[in-house]
Amino acid sequence: MSLLEGVNPGLLSGAVTVVKKLHNQGHKAYFAGGAVRDLLLGNTISDIDIVTCASPQKIEQLFPKTIAVGKKFGVMIVVVDSINYEVATFRQESGYEDGRHPSKVSFTDKLHQDAERRDFTVNAIFLNPLTEELIDSVQGKQDLDSRLIRTVGSPAQRFADDKLRVIRAVRLASQLGFKIDRETYEEIQVYASQVLPQVSWERIRDELLKILTGPHPADGIRLLLDSGIFQAILPEIADMKGVEQPPEFHPEGDVFTHTCLMLGMRKGLDDILALSILLHDVGKPPTFSVKERIRFDGHADVGAKMAEDICRRLRLSTEQIYNVVDLVKDHLRFIHVQEMRDSKLKRFLGKENFQKHLELHRLDCLASHGDLSSYHFCLQKLDEIGQEELKPDPLVNGRDLLSLNLKPGPLFSEILMAVEDLQLEGELDSKKKALDWVKKNYLDG
Repeated sequence: MSLLEGVNPGLLSGAVTVVKKLHNQGHKAYFAGGAVRDLLLGNTISDIDIVTCASPQKIEQLFPKTIAVGKKFGVMIVVVDSINYEVATFRQESGYEDGRHPSKVSFTDKLHQDAERRDFTVNAIFLNPLTEELIDSVQGKQDLDSRLIRTVGSPAQRFADDKLRVIRAVRLASQLGFKIDRETYEEIQVYASQVLPQVSWERIRDELLKILTGPHPADGIRLLLDSGIFQAILPEIADMKGVEQPPEFHPEGDVFTHTCLMLGMRKGLDDILALSILLHDVGKPPTFSVKERIRFDGHADVGAKMAEDICRRLRLSTEQIYNVVDLVKDHLRFIHVQEMRDSKLKRFLGKENFQKHLELHRLDCLASHGDLSSYHFCLQKLDEIGQEELKPDPLVNGRDLLSLNLKPGPLFSEILMAVEDLQLEGELDSKKKALDWVKKNYLDG
């Protein structure tokens, strides 16, 4: 059976075209990195990177459409049939003075030297797609078979070169369901405290999101905690470990255990839901108290403020921050849904992101007491109440209030909110009735 069987034909065709043209011009060229790793594991691949002994200048000459994304580092993009392929010249690197970028890059015609500068052995296997020959000078195939993440060469040197690799090792292990080699893991623990300030928050964010939205997020965050990485980058998450919860509501254990259980209960989390799960109880450690029982009074509000700070630290977009904070702030509202007035319930059910609120609540319950009565109540109400009733067109607006000679200001918001409440309660159903109500309550007398 061909190793390349099942690869998207369009993606594969363009990559083979690039390799074949380089070979025909006398240049060695191979598939490299994650594509080869995933092909050997039988995983789907979405891109193919290529390495070659050809110089960046030669690559530019050979292919009609190229993009010089990192020419001085030997990295070019070759475009074939509108698909981008990263084509990199074999190189050696040294002098990572900033803990990220090499200060010296030299091109080479020796493939094993290119392999030796890579991060992990499973990413340093090469494939000639024309013959399907594997070139593996670092025992990467053996580590794949052993389901092991191990650095190429000295772990201390690899992590000193680029501190982000300590998080990337965890990400690869959790994505692939692999273990981390003992010597590699010991160096991760040594270098965990050095991730900041040498690694940008954007790079940390990207690796964290890949862990949280990958196939084994709970394993990933346990590794981030146990290795000391969370203590360095997000101490608020590390603080959740060992924080006891009332056993009558949380028989599963402490706050961190509860969070891990939630992350492990569903495949295919998106960024917003994954971050909301991670952060929904981040306010519990600072609000912990013991009264008649263990309590976390106000932890949703405290957690929302902490979540906003963390999201800003991670350089999330304004929209992402809003959604995560909103989910954290409101995750306890489900306790009261069955006693809410119609207007308040409809406003909650009508939130743009309510399906995410509902799913966060479902996972929260399943990872603790298991009581899904509020969840099913909301599903029933959503079924009973149409979208038009949840979010009806307003009966009055600001122009209507101006026509009554009311002055713009905070009173406008108060009136419009009150009218909307009565509309949602079913007490007002026309503009005339609404305006009559406004006159009676805000103008008469």
